[in-house]
Amino acid sequence: MTCIDIGLVNNMPDAALDTTERQFRALLGAAADDMAIRLMLYSLPEVPRTEFGRQQVSGYSDLGSLWDSHLDGLIVTGAEPRAADLEDEPFWDSLTRVLEWAERNTHSTILSCLAAHAGILHFDGIARQPLGDKRFGVFECVRVSDHPLTAAAPNRLRIPQSRWNGIREEALLACGYRVLTRSEDAGVDSFVKQRNSLFVFFQGHPEYDATTLLLEYRRDIGRFLRRERDTYPTMPHGYFDQETVEALTALRQRALLDRREELLAEFPTAMAAGKVTNTWRSTAVSLYRNWLLYIRAQKEQQLAQSHVGATVNA
Repeated sequence: MTCIDIGLVNNMPDAALDTTERQFRALLGAAADDMAIRLMLYSLPEVPRTEFGRQQVSGYSDLGSLWDSHLDGLIVTGAEPRAADLEDEPFWDSLTRVLEWAERNTHSTILSCLAAHAGILHFDGIARQPLGDKRFGVFECVRVSDHPLTAAAPNRLRIPQSRWNGIREEALLACGYRVLTRSEDAGVDSFVKQRNSLFVFFQGHPEYDATTLLLEYRRDIGRFLRRERDTYPTMPHGYFDQETVEALTALRQRALLDRREELLAEFPTAMAAGKVTNTWRSTAVSLYRNWLLYIRAQKEQQLAQSHVGATVNA
């Protein structure tokens, strides 16, 4: 059986490191079927970490070991943005080195959220565009292009989004990118470009669990109550049922009148968690299964060509 070696460069904030690793392990496991998958973990060393976060990534492989290795596929997560300009992020140089390495050493690489924005900026000079508010929630997307990655995917699919920036579709098309899915409300969702490696870009988060947006919304409310942000966060789109919406609306009204951290205890976490559902799971599994099948086919083709070459030279 051909084993597929996948690297995960996990750049998420400390509190989300373990969750993100678990989400991708579970998604790859569900998508693998009869394929054997070996997952290696990395993180960009310049991502700001507390001592807690440094302990968490201490079990990851050193990024320096990546340069002399070969992986069949790579996944690079986003990171919490700290700079208005991506090139001013402390990890920019390491991230672009990973992108250059991935083009030469993988059959395909997935770039998620901020990493997707970094990829198109580095390769083609396409700058992300700030949004008026956070693009946050579960949005209906339409499949607009036939591609092996979207084989068997429904024409309409729901994908979580969580980002402060977007990309102009015209800029992508002008530089040879192929848009796979888009949303009328959220814009471009997924797109690809064939370079030496097939680069796959997700602005959304098919890997998310059912409760990820819920916990992120609670986190952002806490930041407002602690005065770490100026505005009360927008409720996630297309996610909560009416009863939860009413309870969260009431909390918002109280918080705007009496802004103090203690109010976070009134967030209806248990009620909301019992009602949200993962409506995008089957789509996510299908996308990642198609990605793994593509990688396996490329790897087997490469092995077959190497065998033929070795026979000819014998």
